[in-house]
Amino acid sequence: MEYEMNHKRRGSALIFNHEMFLTANERRGTNKDRDDLKERFQVLGFDVDEHNDKSKEEVLREIHKAAKADHTDADCFVCIFLTHGEEGQISAYDSMIKIKEITDPFRGDQCKSLVGKPKIFIFQACAGKNYECGVTSMNAGDSEDEEELEEADHMYTIPAGADFIVCYSSAEGFRSFRHIKSGTFFIQDLCETLQNYGSTLEFTELLTLVNLKVSRRCASSEMSKKQMPCFTSMLTKKLYFRCNKQ
Repeated sequence: MEYEMNHKRRGSALIFNHEMFLTANERRGTNKDRDDLKERFQVLGFDVDEHNDKSKEEVLREIHKAAKADHTDADCFVCIFLTHGEEGQISAYDSMIKIKEITDPFRGDQCKSLVGKPKIFIFQACAGKNYECGVTSMNAGDSEDEEELEEADHMYTIPAGADFIVCYSSAEGFRSFRHIKSGTFFIQDLCETLQNYGSTLEFTELLTLVNLKVSRRCASSEMSKKQMPCFTSMLTKKLYFRCNKQ
């Protein structure tokens, strides 16, 4: 089964880009990420709305505004944060925001017009202070088979937390890396992969490819500092962006 992607609009994509902070170091290079993401998601047919260096109050105002909007004629919804972070939280200009404060307003019991539609959240932020280390693999690789799930032909209910996919630039407890000119490892590899496969590859397969690309990068010449992105999927169908809507 695949998500229906034949609505009038592809949907909204919100980008919250944070370069400057009240009490933290600036994030040089983030505007490259923002611009590349905007281009990639516009090509996929999204209406992109960018917000720069917003306060916590301003961010949450925009989040609740988007959650209350009518998404009936949209395929899906995307929300992206480019910022500092720690475990379970990301930074606005002036203070921290819990990730649940961002995702919960879009649950099915609160945002009715997105029920049954994919809700994609992408967080480019550190998730802790630890550095991921490099290790040597003993296997060339492995593969997984996917099973087709059949859907019954009658009315049914779904959990309010269904149809989310939340993507993180690094696993919980670990740092993410950013270049002051070329942007972050995760976002740049995501944008490149979207450019090459965004309209052909199933989205979780695309994210797995991004994981592989980032995992092969090194943040130092000694190959001692690595980064491992991850994603949590509550999707109930396969997600493709096959037909561009521009």
